[in-house]
Amino acid sequence: MLTNQRSMIPKIGLAGVGIGVLTAFAPVYLGLVVSAIGVVFLFFARFEQTVLGLLILRSALDPFSAQQIPSLFAIGVDVLTLLYVAVSLLTGRIVRTDKFWWFFVIWVALQGLGVILIPLEEQGLDAAAFIDSIREWVRLFSWLMVYLLVMQLQDRLHPQKIISALFFALILPLTAATMQMLVPTSLLPSVLQATKDPISGEISRINGTLGLANTFATFLLLFIGLTYWKLNQSQRRWPWLILLVVLGLFYVNTKTLFSLMMLGTLILVLIAPRLSLINLIGGAFLFALVIALFGSSEFGQQRLTSLTQTPLLNPDLDISRAILLSHGDGNSFNWRLAQWSLLIQAWEQSPVLGYGLATSRYLTIYNNYAHNDYVRALAEGGILGLLAFLFFVGIQATHLIELLGRTFSTKAQRDLCRVLLAILAAVVVGMITENIWSHTTFFFYWWTLFAVATWNWDRPNLNLGTGE
Repeated sequence: MLTNQRSMIPKIGLAGVGIGVLTAFAPVYLGLVVSAIGVVFLFFARFEQTVLGLLILRSALDPFSAQQIPSLFAIGVDVLTLLYVAVSLLTGRIVRTDKFWWFFVIWVALQGLGVILIPLEEQGLDAAAFIDSIREWVRLFSWLMVYLLVMQLQDRLHPQKIISALFFALILPLTAATMQMLVPTSLLPSVLQATKDPISGEISRINGTLGLANTFATFLLLFIGLTYWKLNQSQRRWPWLILLVVLGLFYVNTKTLFSLMMLGTLILVLIAPRLSLINLIGGAFLFALVIALFGSSEFGQQRLTSLTQTPLLNPDLDISRAILLSHGDGNSFNWRLAQWSLLIQAWEQSPVLGYGLATSRYLTIYNNYAHNDYVRALAEGGILGLLAFLFFVGIQATHLIELLGRTFSTKAQRDLCRVLLAILAAVVVGMITENIWSHTTFFFYWWTLFAVATWNWDRPNLNLGTGE
């Protein structure tokens, strides 16, 4: 009898652990289940409002990446979109698409070949690389679903009303960024702990709710472009002018060097169609002001000074020496040169097809992302992958240019296309030194705007207000 009791002790212990785990996480899982049921109900009962709510909510999720909330959100949006399409087809309702979406479908499908490549190739990549590759493809597929979901709002909501609603997505990120700037680090919740200064321990680079300062910068850049568009569309210009200044101040406090190049590109492309001496002076003054604000702090000065210790601004320092110095000088640009060099060396071993989707961080000693989306595309997809990536970006630019030439496009629509072209040009430049392709939140809103830009904005049944 005693033996039986002893044998039951481990079982009781395991059962206790299991009950403890369920007790600890049951409220979280229960909350997620209840929320999911509620969203599904609202999705079909109040489709337009629920879609806008989901679009607004996305900007607040990144602090919970450790709990996989952004991934669950993306999968949930995918499932909801596919469910809506299935119900629409079964009930005979129209599923809205356009030519670009079908091109998008083909491109995402081809990216799946990069997933299949990993187990087929004998490159020594482990199961973790394969899982990351699958996760990356699902992320790209989610962009496709966001585009399709937003397309279903066509003829239901006016594009300007949708764009105006997107500005609510700024509330939580800017609130978090304000706390990071003003509240002592010790009083901030752990999910809002941004990049700290190694000496003072205080936050030196803000990231809002976007996880990293770099991702926050691209998010802000997109809304700077949108705010400029609203400024030119509204009769009451001063609220948008104030917002533009506020976004600029937050943008500077991200302290990201690549963001300066992106902002300069954005300004240049925006003023180019209306190039005049006044616009040129105004654009130069604005960019100079941003540089001055960027360098007003000690951390910003250090970031700018670091450029003088790179081959970019130091003719006495060649690339090979910069790569050697990168192991100990703490210069992020020189580190990037070393990372790109190692990735190109890896690519030379598999030049045509590369190593597979999302494998670049497994190909060098740094175990880090490429920090150059063109080098990433080359290493992961080979020559064919790089050409496909450039073609995809080029098609987006071509599509926006075609929209500018449409006879029935309204002035507001053409102006939006110009702003999107400026943002795309800035992204193309930023991709030289950054992992912008991994900035999921930015592309979540990018594909939303790209979708509504294609609609006929002047149809009578869209006279639902402009959100001014």
